[in-house]
Amino acid sequence: MRIISRKPLIEFWEEYPDSEQHLKSWYQIAGNAKWAKPQDVKDQYRNASILQDGRVVFNIRGNNYRLVVWINYKFFTIYIRFIGTHEEYDIIDVQEI
Repeated sequence: MRIISRKPLIEFWEEYPDSEQHLKSWYQIAGNAKWAKPQDVKDQYRNASILQDGRVVFNIRGNNYRLVVWINYKFFTIYIRFIGTHEEYDIIDVQEI
């Protein structure tokens, strides 16, 4: 998968250093994945939440942080839409970001 872009992850782990290894691990796994459909994501990340229109929510560091992505399965591309604390996640509309 091609991930657009890594910069928000880096900026986030610079502010929350305890997330760094977890985000690096996610980035490596997702970057090497060949997810062609939502079930492929669920097969690899059972705790991921599959939403409408290609949105997926990943729990990072034991659900302390949330990573929201939009996956274009046809082109094997992941777009980072949001990374934040669980509290920040609770106030956003995941389908609108």
